[in-house]
Amino acid sequence: MKLGNPFRARLLSAFLISISLGFAPSTLAQAQEPEELRIATSYKLMTLDPHYANLNENTSLLSHIYERLVYQDENLELKPGLAISWRPLSDTRWEFKLRDNVRFHDGSEFRADDVVYTIERIRDFLKPPSGGFRSYMSGIKSVSSSDPLTVVIETNDAVPNLPLFFSSIFVMNRPVQGFETTEDLNAGHSPVGTGPYRFESWSSGESLRLVRNDDYWGEKPAWLKVAFRVIESPAARVAALSTGEADVADAIPARDVASLKHRGARIASVGAARVNFVQFDVSRETLPGVTGQAGEPIANPFKNPLVRQALAMATDRGILVDKILAGYGTAAAQVFPNGLPGTSAKLLPVPPNYQEAKALLSKAGFPDGFNLVLAGPAGRYPGDAESLQAIAQSWARIGVNAQPSAAPFSVFNTKRAAGDYGVWYGGTSGEAVDIILHTLLASPNPERGTGALNFGKYQNVAFDAMLAKAESIQEWPKRNQALAEATELVMADQPIIPLYHFHHIVGFGPRIGSYVMHPRGWTTAMQTLAAME
Repeated sequence: MKLGNPFRARLLSAFLISISLGFAPSTLAQAQEPEELRIATSYKLMTLDPHYANLNENTSLLSHIYERLVYQDENLELKPGLAISWRPLSDTRWEFKLRDNVRFHDGSEFRADDVVYTIERIRDFLKPPSGGFRSYMSGIKSVSSSDPLTVVIETNDAVPNLPLFFSSIFVMNRPVQGFETTEDLNAGHSPVGTGPYRFESWSSGESLRLVRNDDYWGEKPAWLKVAFRVIESPAARVAALSTGEADVADAIPARDVASLKHRGARIASVGAARVNFVQFDVSRETLPGVTGQAGEPIANPFKNPLVRQALAMATDRGILVDKILAGYGTAAAQVFPNGLPGTSAKLLPVPPNYQEAKALLSKAGFPDGFNLVLAGPAGRYPGDAESLQAIAQSWARIGVNAQPSAAPFSVFNTKRAAGDYGVWYGGTSGEAVDIILHTLLASPNPERGTGALNFGKYQNVAFDAMLAKAESIQEWPKRNQALAEATELVMADQPIIPLYHFHHIVGFGPRIGSYVMHPRGWTTAMQTLAAME
């Protein structure tokens, strides 16, 4: 059982854990230029709007078409993207120098005005439920271009990690007038970016086809064409890889790794900069699916932190990591793996203590427990449906009867947004600890852009103040210490139960020479090199 193993930064270096079976690429000659790469992906792309929602399916697939000012490499270090450099002019002013000789897919030049348009579209034009990136832009007071290749950004307060925010923002080109709507982008208007691939076709939730951008400013992609096929079922993705229908399959269940290797596939994996968790609705007076032992309505038990702490204490993370993830993960006690900047060395996952958990539940007024529906997605995360079952079994030992309810992510996401759940399993990733704290645990505040993923409507004024203070610190060691202390405070209140940091697992077939993993969990053609033959 992996409890609290330190997360070593070097594990995030371009992880090539490739188990080669049956051939030695180094002894073979370079093949002809490969034609089409076929990828079976769990990511169900539902929109072509790069600013609609901050979800990995958008970030991963649309990164072929669009690019960012700043790129986060396999060590989560910031590297130049469309911006070649950046520097603070003062506590509240930043200057970004842009890359010259870059063109959009329609032939127009990339210029500072496109960056201005991108920021204004996210900050001022897109409104909920779209606008999933507004929290990154909410602190920007003004943006201007001093020349075609220079952008100057003024913020309301000090934002020391502003460049990090731009590692998640895709740059769009400014149209002749107004702002492009999500509806326009989804209606067949070809998305136009500066990326290594051009858009060819898209079927919502089913497929995405791309063709290489031979005018790309950077390194030429290996594949002429890329075909993404959305396969939500993990078993079906494994089958597609096994039969040769797909060259690459992402989100491979750990339980299938051994059989895939036996059949000649190779595996790449890397520890994920993310967390999977149980989240509680702490705002409403009563909750759907939450009843007393006899099925009678009861007041929302999750308003009481003792109940949340009892359920956390009764959760066996070891079974989740060792049995369901087959060791491809690490038990969690905070939002990022221990050892990454901003994490607390004091927060370590511990084995379950059912006796103490039951005592806490009794102290909270539930000596006989209660009933609930534990919701979650099926097929989105490694072992998600199985995790619901394992959690329910753990909670049953303290008298909380949980009925697992797994649904395809699109259905789950819609129902969660509609308030159909009282407690659910979820997951999120981010560029840094403070960004996850900002979106997942800070009080929902549209003006500050906080709480975008705080679906449980948790509020903690003391934590909000500590987080805001930490985010204003420019000296990184002090900033990281302040973030760790804020994390300690909020996790003592248990608004979520961190479960595990799973490993991203990708399988690939004989046409692939190597696959370079990224800890953010992106699945891209750019990570995939052709085999030699």
